[in-house]
Amino acid sequence: MVRITWRANSALSLLSKLRIQWSYMKHCYHSLTFNAHMNSGYATDVCMTPIFWIVDNYTHCLGPFFVVGVALLTASVVSIAYWIGLPFWWAKSQLTTICLLIFGNWLLLNIIFHYVMAVITPAGYPPEGVSHVEAVSMCSKCILPKPPRTHHCSVCNRCILKMDHHCPWLNNCVGYANHRYFFLYMLYTTVGCLFLIVAGLEIGHKYLWLDHSEPWTESEPLEGHPVTFNLSGHIIAVTHPNEYDDILLPPAVHNLPTPIEDPETSSPTRRRALWFMAFTNVAVVIALGSLCAWHAKLITRGETSVEAHINEAETKRLLKQQRIYINPYNFGTKKNWKLFLGLVRGRSFWRTVLLPSWHKPEGNGLSFHTVHDVFFEDEWP
Repeated sequence: MVRITWRANSALSLLSKLRIQWSYMKHCYHSLTFNAHMNSGYATDVCMTPIFWIVDNYTHCLGPFFVVGVALLTASVVSIAYWIGLPFWWAKSQLTTICLLIFGNWLLLNIIFHYVMAVITPAGYPPEGVSHVEAVSMCSKCILPKPPRTHHCSVCNRCILKMDHHCPWLNNCVGYANHRYFFLYMLYTTVGCLFLIVAGLEIGHKYLWLDHSEPWTESEPLEGHPVTFNLSGHIIAVTHPNEYDDILLPPAVHNLPTPIEDPETSSPTRRRALWFMAFTNVAVVIALGSLCAWHAKLITRGETSVEAHINEAETKRLLKQQRIYINPYNFGTKKNWKLFLGLVRGRSFWRTVLLPSWHKPEGNGLSFHTVHDVFFEDEWP
């Protein structure tokens, strides 16, 4: 006799263990999202805590490398523009080249000025040892009173007046004192890259599109058998050069016109530099242009990037109560822009925005006018 033992019990036990593990995972997930205080957003923050820790502790170490990278990238783009673009346009039209030089160097001056000022200008910090009449809360990390619109930067490890965000490309916080420099740097850099793209379209078409291939040369001898055509149209192999000809013809000499190659314009280094310019400028326009447009939207609404999230949450909270949230720092599009750019107390647009200006923002950063205040003409734009 033969005894047959069924092993279905082991498979069932494995399936049971998998079900228990799956139920345990579901229970862990639901335990993090069982009420309003422990929702999926909180669970995401918990999972992202290690990344936040790395950013908070190492961003200030990488900041100087980012600043050097921006300087080297800007210098390389400007050098290539002078190396390739200037001779090309000078050969086409000297008047056009002079106009391009004036406009391009005006953009370059504003880009360098606003970037340097955004890097070296402190964003603004609440003074220590001074009582703040309008302090709205206490900072749980600094254990100091926080004026309105002030937030704690975990990278700088201190509170920042009218904080917008910490920018690693500046190795500095963007806040009350340098927000204008940061925004104008983004604006002028985006316009400058668009200027290089437009001015370089013809150059790219000539050197990257028309002269994109290497000159062709015959590297191997031709192989085959000489043939000739008779009157009937048949192809007949030629065994002797004069089999069908009474006179042995000398080999044909071809003197076809060939294009003259300029070793400078057709060099691989030049083409690589142009590809570098194309990818760099297009990437900057897309990335920095999008960020500039978003900040322009925030300025129009009279808020910073931190306040945008706070105001959005307050709007949703009050909407559930059938109430309307009003941003106390939104004075309308025109006045918001005048305050941000410092077009107050007789300052003109061309001198303040179109040319480099060191003027400080309005106020002291510790208190701000709101839409509920009563203003006097001599102290408000």
